[in-house]
Amino acid sequence: MQMIGEHELAERLGWPELIDAIEAELKAGRVTSPERSSIAIPMPGGGTSNLLVMPAWVEGESLGVKLVTFFPENGAKGLSTINASYALFSGADGRLQAIIEGDELTARRTAAASALAARFLARPDARRLLVVGTGQLSAKVAAAHASVRSYERIEIYGRNTAKAEAVVAALAAEGIDAHATDDLDGAVAAADVISSVTSSTAPLIRGAHVKPGTHVDLIGAFKDDMRESDDALVTTASLFVDFRPGAMKAGDLAQPLSAGLISEADIRADLAELVAGKHSGRASDEEITFFKSAGFSLLDLAAARLAVRQG
Repeated sequence: MQMIGEHELAERLGWPELIDAIEAELKAGRVTSPERSSIAIPMPGGGTSNLLVMPAWVEGESLGVKLVTFFPENGAKGLSTINASYALFSGADGRLQAIIEGDELTARRTAAASALAARFLARPDARRLLVVGTGQLSAKVAAAHASVRSYERIEIYGRNTAKAEAVVAALAAEGIDAHATDDLDGAVAAADVISSVTSSTAPLIRGAHVKPGTHVDLIGAFKDDMRESDDALVTTASLFVDFRPGAMKAGDLAQPLSAGLISEADIRADLAELVAGKHSGRASDEEITFFKSAGFSLLDLAAARLAVRQG
């Protein structure tokens, strides 16, 4: 049985290899990926945290489950809001094969899925990338996108400029040139690809500032009371998701769905359909594409299998 920690996992899950592994599993269509379970955990003094349970399996080969905690008050304490662990079992006999550090697994598979979606939804000539947010996903999302496309300029926006500069420094250590910005609306207006990785409950990316041809990738807000985009963007863009059951419950789609501004029929394709060629993705250079990612367990299993070289 293997114990795979953060640094070893990062070495085993290089960006191009991980992106290709996720694409291969989506194309194969052999992973059973149930909708995740979310359990609200009451906290002393009021408020709730969440425990997420995310299983997936390939019949006769692999069985994995990720346990994730989301403690929203941790940010104010200087602690990670999300913590996770992954257990990988043999699908043939049920033996435990690996315990994998779940935060790094989650961050890397999420960033890889984002970069994979951009293959189909961003313009081929996209040259400016904006990452909104300065948490644990920010640098990884920028690095994943930069691994598959040559960007002339990468910008990082955060409410705290010092944190944005820290992300820039982390990227520089990887040989990636990036710049911090404190002008969100201006950066949005200039960007060709926007990836937002925040836990915001109020829209940050406004449709009025998004230029035609932009690809907007929304990762951070996964609960129904969280939101990174406004109604103007949702109602004018072409909508895509990673996995319908989870993405429809996230606020960027759940709120306009509840308000009757969009319907489920407006979701043009999920990531598996894009990869399989069931939808061609971006239709024109002027189209604004909108990809909502809430995460799903196939991504975790694909990353875990790659990490242990299973299959």
